[in-house]
Amino acid sequence: MRLFSTIKAATCCCSYLLVARHFSAAARRGVRPGGEELKRLRLDDLAPTPRLELLFGLSPCLLALRAARRRVARLLLQAGRAGLQGERAELLRVAEARDIPVLRPRRQKLDALCHYQVHQGVCMEVTPLRPRPYTEAGDVSPNDDPQQLWLVLEGLQDPRNLGAVLRTAHFLGVDKIITSRRNSCPLTPVVSKASAGAMEVMDVFCSDDLAGFLQAKARQGWLVAGTVGSVVSQASEIPITSCLEFLWDRPTLLVLGNEGSGLSQEVQAACRLLLSVLPGRQLPPGLESLNVSVAAGILLHSICSQRKGFPAEEERGQILQDPPAISEGLRVAPHPGLSLGSEKERHRGG
Repeated sequence: MRLFSTIKAATCCCSYLLVARHFSAAARRGVRPGGEELKRLRLDDLAPTPRLELLFGLSPCLLALRAARRRVARLLLQAGRAGLQGERAELLRVAEARDIPVLRPRRQKLDALCHYQVHQGVCMEVTPLRPRPYTEAGDVSPNDDPQQLWLVLEGLQDPRNLGAVLRTAHFLGVDKIITSRRNSCPLTPVVSKASAGAMEVMDVFCSDDLAGFLQAKARQGWLVAGTVGSVVSQASEIPITSCLEFLWDRPTLLVLGNEGSGLSQEVQAACRLLLSVLPGRQLPPGLESLNVSVAAGILLHSICSQRKGFPAEEERGQILQDPPAISEGLRVAPHPGLSLGSEKERHRGG
């Protein structure tokens, strides 16, 4: 018995020394003992699986459910909202119909899980969404439709820029999106939120060789139109024209470049025309160009407004000046759900 007590005491002493040594090492590294570990344990019941990601925001989650491109592991709806209504009630109905587990965490936990992004009380644990190889985009002949428009993005790296570009492209009727695989922002939940969920329903493809892809499309009869700022530092052999003077008379690939450096030399060399947005005043150095998402909106609208079936000026004016039609529920949206939520919900961070 005395031997057993001696062994037990020695074991306890060794365990104490190991724990003390662990905390001492943590203290020397400046790590607060148990801080991160305790924080992780508090979120263990909601922590995303490593191979999944947390989609957040009302529109992204609802459109992801409708599109059914992702596998949904579980839906997180903020607790405390009295009586789920509208789109939140639809989320719950769809989740229950598909046997998707629904959890009701408090806002503090959702805030921590989303790293304090604006989640609107709605999150989903989902499989990632990735661009498909451009070979899956289909071999579309220019003769099929002379007014096809594909948007090509080279090296966009800011997720909010990419999301805003996708939202604008979907709204204005761009047929397909092609991105460069290198140096491009992946299709993250932040991109989806910035796109108001447009990323969940759009066709996004990627290419390892963007210059080669553009050259191949040019040989097929497509017009490859690059974009430049209002001030071009080097003399270019490629014609440059204002987007307001561009005539859209054949299938076109509009190419946008990186936020800082613009188009690479290889990609610009594959272009047959360069479009520019001209400023309305003399600008000081550093302000000669626009944010890429803003430039994309101006360029795409100037092109898409030439599309057959695009509302004429007088028709648009009639829509805007007709309060009864609006009050009766008129909606002009490219996809169900992209105008989600009431005005009060959008002011809360939609």
